Amino acid sequence: MPSGETEEQRQFREYFTARRDAVRRTAYLLCGDWHWADDLAQTAFMRLAVSWRKVRDREALDGYVRTCLVRAYLADVRRVWRRRERSVAEPPDVFGHPGASEGAPRRMAFAAALRRLPPRQRAALVCRYYQDLDVAATAAALGCSQGTVKSQTARGLAKLRELLEADGELTMMEGLR
Repeated sequence: MPSGETEEQRQFREYFTARRDAVRRTAYLLCGDWHWADDLAQTAFMRLAVSWRKVRDREALDGYVRTCLVRAYLADVRRVWRRRERSVAEPPDVFGHPGASEGAPRRMAFAAALRRLPPRQRAALVCRYYQDLDVAATAAALGCSQGTVKSQTARGLAKLRELLEADGELTMMEGLR
């Protein structure tokens, strides 16, 4: 333990080190931009750090961070400046790259279609299918009712199917039915 570090600080550091990459990946699925994902993950961990002493159930830390992350994302998309800001970075060209995995183009098409969904639908799909949360846990993370989660998920899947069908990538959606 570094000198001057308390037991609580050590516990937070260990949790942060263990979970930062997973939280960052989830943030990227929500927003589609690595820089914004870094900001969202930082916001989620800062909220956890501020509340660290209040968290009684250490088993619930992942849920708490996930809720902070999703709510930070939804708050960000409501901001006027965020709606005007557009990321222009293009993903690397993996289609023609020798040795590129066969699934990379499909994953990129899926990620592009996911980014075209409205924020709440995207958040519902990420929570339900990427985080593998049930309807109740997704509702808690999004701060809405279970009925809203069900309708946002259904609408999001329908729109995702529509987008992927238009791009000829519908076969990848068969696992989400």
